[in-house]
Amino acid sequence: MSLDSRILEQLYATIAGRKGADPETSYTARLFAKGRKKIAQKVGEEGLETALAAVSESPAAIAAESADLLYHLLVLWADAGLTPDQVWAELARRQGISGIDEKNSRPT
Repeated sequence: MSLDSRILEQLYATIAGRKGADPETSYTARLFAKGRKKIAQKVGEEGLETALAAVSESPAAIAAESADLLYHLLVLWADAGLTPDQVWAELARRQGISGIDEKNSRPT
C-alpha cells in the first residue's frame, strides 16, 4: 500500500470514528448529524470548487480543493457504510477495461 492510500485509509478511520461524536466540537460529526443529503451537497460543492480551481488557479489551489473534495467524499462513504477497500476493489475490477466499454456495460 502506498503512502497516499495509507493517508486516505487513516483519514477514513478518523472520519468513521467521528460518527456519534459531539457536533458542537467536530465538523465531521456535524456533517453526519445533518445527514446524507447535506453530505452529498458538500461533495458537489467541493467538486465544483475543484473544477473551477482547475481552470483558473494554481496547482496549489487545485491540490487544496482536491483535498477538501476527498475529505467530503470519505465522509459520504462512511455515512453510507462503504469502506475504501470496496472502492479500491471496484477500481481494480475496472482496470484494463476501456472506459467506454465499462460505461456501456452499466444498466440503463
